[in-house]
Amino acid sequence: MTSRFLQQQQTRAHNRYCLNTIDSMESGDTWRMFRILAEFVEGFDTLSSLGCPSVTIFGSARTREDHADYKLARSIAAGLSQYGYGIITGGGPGIMEAANRGAADADGISIGLNIDLPFEQHQNPYVNLPLGFRYFFVRKVMFIKYSMAFICLPGGFGTLDELFESLTLIQTRKIKPFPIILVGSSFWSGLVEWIREQLINNGKIEHTDLLLFEILDDADEIVASIRRTVIL
Repeated sequence: MTSRFLQQQQTRAHNRYCLNTIDSMESGDTWRMFRILAEFVEGFDTLSSLGCPSVTIFGSARTREDHADYKLARSIAAGLSQYGYGIITGGGPGIMEAANRGAADADGISIGLNIDLPFEQHQNPYVNLPLGFRYFFVRKVMFIKYSMAFICLPGGFGTLDELFESLTLIQTRKIKPFPIILVGSSFWSGLVEWIREQLINNGKIEHTDLLLFEILDDADEIVASIRRTVIL
């Protein structure tokens, strides 16, 4: 009897623990949902009032100020800003800073969608319209919804993630096509060759999917390409 009683008590204690854990998770998830909704609302309210077509510029957060990619991103952003385009970046250092800096050079709209990270990410001083995000997926929605074109300079996993997500959404017709420009043929040509050899030749994607993006190297050529396809 004593052994059975102890087993029953242990079972009840375990069940109470499980229920309390579930309740705690549900409560945490509820508050997380409100935080997610708040980020969506703030992003929609802020970016819907821009009043001009905007271009997102991606690239490595680790690119130094004296690097050619930094200077190129700054020049591209300044050129686009002079023609009235807003510039959107992830708001951090490296290529993001360069693009925001170029927009600020031309007194343009310099938007930074900053993400809360334990390392690497801090808001650069050239953003004049900042927004902060905790959740990557909310931030990605803002990039996609409020950008008329993507310009991707050399970067790491984050840049590749943003690039391939946009390509996937266009390929699957979840969003309308928009220009995607890969900047730097020496950096991107190896990836494109791999896509051709492994994905196209093995039937993973169609050959026409290569038309979803183009590779350019010159700042003036990039600005001219955006002006031809994104009409103010």
